[in-house]
Amino acid sequence: MTNTTRKHTALPKAQILIEALPWLTRHHGKTVVIKFGGNAMVNEELKAAFAQDVVFLRHAGLKPVVVHGGGPQISAQLDRHGLVSEFKAGLRVTTPEAMDVVRMVLAGQVQRELVGLLNQHGPFAVGMTGEDAHTITATKHQPEIDGELVDIGRVGEITEIDTGAIEALLADGRIPVISSIARSQDDGHVYNVNADTAAAALAAALGAETLMVLTDVEGLYEDWPNSDEVISRLTASELEKLLPDLSSGMVPKMEGCLHAVRNGVNTARVIDGRVQHSILLEIFTDEGIGTMVVPDEEGDPV
Repeated sequence: MTNTTRKHTALPKAQILIEALPWLTRHHGKTVVIKFGGNAMVNEELKAAFAQDVVFLRHAGLKPVVVHGGGPQISAQLDRHGLVSEFKAGLRVTTPEAMDVVRMVLAGQVQRELVGLLNQHGPFAVGMTGEDAHTITATKHQPEIDGELVDIGRVGEITEIDTGAIEALLADGRIPVISSIARSQDDGHVYNVNADTAAAALAAALGAETLMVLTDVEGLYEDWPNSDEVISRLTASELEKLLPDLSSGMVPKMEGCLHAVRNGVNTARVIDGRVQHSILLEIFTDEGIGTMVVPDEEGDPV
């Protein structure tokens, strides 16, 4: 009698695993770039679940690459140093003094913690920044505000990506964890680069199958704030039309998704990082849980 019951209670587990089979087959050996950010970055339980998900992907035969920023941690550390945070055009004005703090927080705090969490599961994660091996090269970014170019300090615009070091780590079975800092070949300075933009540029350069961006919302809403209906799938052209009306926080994420799918990445997804194991739910279930952006199909109006 006990045996039958045991079989029964375990059955849903088997069904869940079988549902994942076509996705496991499809994604095997593929590179997936994950932008780690938002609440998942500061909540201990979500951080631990994120690390489990990424290691699960690695064991399931995928090649995860993690890219992170660290907005809240940078703000907290700048406050401690008595340095004022000012934002222009949605970007943090970064003085040389602030840049030292940014670099210290990203490479010395956020990245180290993430590497530590992943490595609780095995010798997988290796931390690096965009400076290492010229992985990300940038030039000084000067946004245009009211028709004038504005100096916002050490904020960089990506000019080049060299994926050699990342590919070597992936070939060795490692999980690269990359801080979004870059060096400029023009002036030799180190620049702070938007992590959403960096993740998208890396996904395109690596020929990743998927870019996943963790956010603090469920996905892209159909008609926010009038409705909380999430758009589950849209093409690059459909997204492009929506861009001018998006909230400022979503713009770099959705521009990143657009850049990725227009440059060879099969799908880009914005998912809710506040949901435990959202990465696995998105990649290995039929429903998925966020907004997926796909390239335009032949014949789509561009």
